[in-house]
Amino acid sequence: MKKAIACLTFSMLALCAHAKDAAELRFGVDPSYAPFESKAPSGQLVGFEIDLGNEICHRLNVRCVWVETAFDGIIPALQGRKFEAILSAMSITPKRETQVAFSTPLFNTPSRLIGRQGADIRPNVESLKGRRVGVAQGSTQEAYAKAYWAPSGIEVVSYGNQEQVYTDLRSGRIDATLTDMISGSEGFLKTAQGTGYAFLGEPVTDARTLGKGAAIGFREDDAALREKIDAAIEAMKKDGTYLKIRQRYFDFDISSG
Repeated sequence: MKKAIACLTFSMLALCAHAKDAAELRFGVDPSYAPFESKAPSGQLVGFEIDLGNEICHRLNVRCVWVETAFDGIIPALQGRKFEAILSAMSITPKRETQVAFSTPLFNTPSRLIGRQGADIRPNVESLKGRRVGVAQGSTQEAYAKAYWAPSGIEVVSYGNQEQVYTDLRSGRIDATLTDMISGSEGFLKTAQGTGYAFLGEPVTDARTLGKGAAIGFREDDAALREKIDAAIEAMKKDGTYLKIRQRYFDFDISSG
């Protein structure tokens, strides 16, 4: 009898635990990439993708839980089941598609080089010779710079996150940074710390390293969750909710690079 009661108790606890887990959706995020995800002075997570994620959770009738994770370790953390999905400006690249499954794309923006206003620097090998270029570790911009610039002797310096890159750019330790165009504009150039800095040269695109748009990343075995979230995204686009959220942060279309 005691064994039967113990088994029943264990089963009930398991069911309760499952019910608790099913009532929340954990997103992995690196909040150092305004305006997509960042921290307000209060410590609250804010940004375009934070609003999208909260709306998705609302439509799935679950509680959103944001798990802050350094971007260079975010895929291993997903695979280690520390959260159910990545919602952190993650570009769809061939390499990442071998590691995670992606939702329908959320946005697509090019990358650009940022440096001192008026600097004679352009995003090409000839112009960057003798320069130091900062990139966020684990980013597609790091992949691009290491694939196309580092082999020609250009020094590519990787940092834990983009905020650290900007700190060293302002101190003069690096000459430029390659980053997402919108994040670079809204999260740096249009802020007080970006005074005296500007985009240098033309936008940079490359499907192999920089990807073909950003999306939510999932474990390969979470097809059911991916389908539910894709349906929620599609519904948000059809009823105008996606557009309303987008217009809080951007006055232009970000659906294509």
